Amino acid sequence: MIVQKEITLPAFRRGYHLVTRLVLEQLPELPEFGLLHILVKHTSAGITLNENADPTVRTDFETFLNKLIPEGDPVYVHTDEGDDDMPAHLKSAIIGAEVTIPITNHRLNLGTWQGIYFCEFRNYGGPRRIVLTVFS
Repeated sequence: MIVQKEITLPAFRRGYHLVTRLVLEQLPELPEFGLLHILVKHTSAGITLNENADPTVRTDFETFLNKLIPEGDPVYVHTDEGDDDMPAHLKSAIIGAEVTIPITNHRLNLGTWQGIYFCEFRNYGGPRRIVLTVFS
């Protein structure tokens, strides 16, 4: 069986936002075994799994990626949508727009400290669409 649902995330400020609970609230009861696939339908945002206990991880993500991919770099040609746009596209390509998580015993089979992070790379990204697909 396949269940698919497209949802709109609220407008998040720029940064890394733990959305595990928000995602789970949008899904029906999970099957005994299967997979959850999450796709972000935007080219300037991302989704990833990482440390869910210490919020300083989010700060370090932001600091590192901003150092790696700075805004306002003169090498960018795609600049019509502001200084944060091209860096947001590059960050999205590096972090990724999709994750797949195993489902075991009706639960996401995540590590003890893992959570689902929505990554907003724009200063004003607005509401974002994600597709949740459960395969069982």
